[in-house]
Amino acid sequence: MIADLDYGLLPDESEDHFLGLEQAQLVGTDTLLTTRDNIEAVIEAKAMMCVYGPAGSGKTMSVNSALRHLAPDITHRLELRAGPTPRDIRHGLFQALGLPGEPPTRPIEFDTLLKEALAEEFRVLVCDEAQWMKKTGFEFWRHLWDDKRTNIAVIFAGGDGCYKVLRREPMLASRIFIWQEFTRMSKDEVRATIPAFHPVWADVDTALIDAIDKQAAHGSFRNWANITTHILSGMKKLNLKQVDEDLVRWVYSKIGGM
Repeated sequence: MIADLDYGLLPDESEDHFLGLEQAQLVGTDTLLTTRDNIEAVIEAKAMMCVYGPAGSGKTMSVNSALRHLAPDITHRLELRAGPTPRDIRHGLFQALGLPGEPPTRPIEFDTLLKEALAEEFRVLVCDEAQWMKKTGFEFWRHLWDDKRTNIAVIFAGGDGCYKVLRREPMLASRIFIWQEFTRMSKDEVRATIPAFHPVWADVDTALIDAIDKQAAHGSFRNWANITTHILSGMKKLNLKQVDEDLVRWVYSKIGGM
């Protein structure tokens, strides 16, 4: 979860990449561009969207990037874990919206306060790690969005769990304007993306990149960020100027099976 000081805000672009990998670049992949188009449509429609897929596939990074471009000053972000209840979501929204005073103790009063705040101006609400929510959590978001006074768009980003919960409930699924599935990068996508992702891979032989992806990265941005961090550490430790197979084997000894 992001620091309390920044809770509710979009994180800095430097935080997009796993482990805060320096010099990592946001690559304009088809998925990234599709995410931006979809979020723009959701904002225009003041609707709800579900972004889902496996861990490390770039969901949060893509959503954050799109919102920095489209709605940086009106986005409020929550990251909830461990099966959040409606009470947890209420308190998360209270903090994310920066509401003054103490949170109300009674749910009815709390909901009234939130609805009044969400009626003041248009806002984009992002619920990250949405796979942790159960039906009651999604129902609470629907309750806020359905209210005629509120002026919001809602983006759920999470694993397949959030997709399954939403799809099981027609009342919820029928309100999702756009569904976007993220998948791991294909072999061709890895070849096109990774040399642009970080300078250390710019001149590495394609065959070695293919081998690393097959053996350890498996098309995951997060895995590639982890491997790249170890590669840079190994180059510094071993005083190397380029990536080679010996260095890659050294990295494998650090990361084990992935």
